[in-house]
Amino acid sequence: MNTFFCSDNSREVGEDLIGSASNYQTYILVECPPPWSPEAVDSRWIPESLQMLIKDIKRQKLPISFLLISNNSSHKIEQTTLLIYQKKEGLSNGYHKQEFCLTNIEQVATVIKNLLSGSIDYEVETSTTRDILICTHGNRDRCCARYGNPFYFHATTSVFSLGLDNTRIWKSSHIGGHRFAPTAIDFPEGRYYGGLDQESFKSILTRSGDINSLTKVYRGWGILPNAIQVLERELILRHGWDWFDYKVTGKIIQQYSEGKMVLGEITFEKPDGSVCCYQAKLVKDETKAVKIKTSCSSPQETVVVNYAVDSLWLASTKLATCSK
Repeated sequence: MNTFFCSDNSREVGEDLIGSASNYQTYILVECPPPWSPEAVDSRWIPESLQMLIKDIKRQKLPISFLLISNNSSHKIEQTTLLIYQKKEGLSNGYHKQEFCLTNIEQVATVIKNLLSGSIDYEVETSTTRDILICTHGNRDRCCARYGNPFYFHATTSVFSLGLDNTRIWKSSHIGGHRFAPTAIDFPEGRYYGGLDQESFKSILTRSGDINSLTKVYRGWGILPNAIQVLERELILRHGWDWFDYKVTGKIIQQYSEGKMVLGEITFEKPDGSVCCYQAKLVKDETKAVKIKTSCSSPQETVVVNYAVDSLWLASTKLATCSK
């Protein structure tokens, strides 16, 4: 019997990845050597204090994502890296990073509690390092092992060959969207990618090449609501790689017909200080609906219908011309 791989299935039916990025206020990334249990919180090296904290935060349904991360040095070093990325308010280019170098993983829960209560008395590292997480959580879904692990190897090689000293590649526990493996999150921006290959990854690293290549690998920007991620991709294609230097905010203004149509808005600020606002009508595109299994272990298929930009217009502008 042939083994089923959900990512193969997603590619075969031509599923569009856009609009699938998770929307969290805070990401808490804890360095922890694999293997990781199917539920990362239950992994061997996670102390009880951290397990209890994570489960308590989940019970409260706070917009916080806990992820385990590791790299090729994680087994060898006698320290634990803790990265906390928090969404910026208003016009922003992503998330604000705080980095802690702790003696061991036992200290993590205390630091997180202090952060959430607003009192931090540890040394905080705030360098401009770029952290790219690649899901390799094979115990959660076999596609993340089959495609994530080899891609991690190629990604680290690419970063080294390009001389990108400020970019770190991490293996990560489940980030969502197994069927898009290999999947990645690019911090501090918080942009999600899937179906990556070496060529598309090099374009993302260097912000160069054909901008249209992003249509096959871009899942969306985690600071935006899912429907607005579709609008943002349209604006990326209009503005090119320059878009990645803009500060952005977006929102759903109004929903119609139980969410089948939404009025959305994106405002952005260019480096020269000009501010532009686009609005768009986004509709669920039934003609491109696909029937898929959302993970390798899904018992049944799900019909996935994505939004499409029906109409787009410039709502307001300040100081400069915004359209291209």
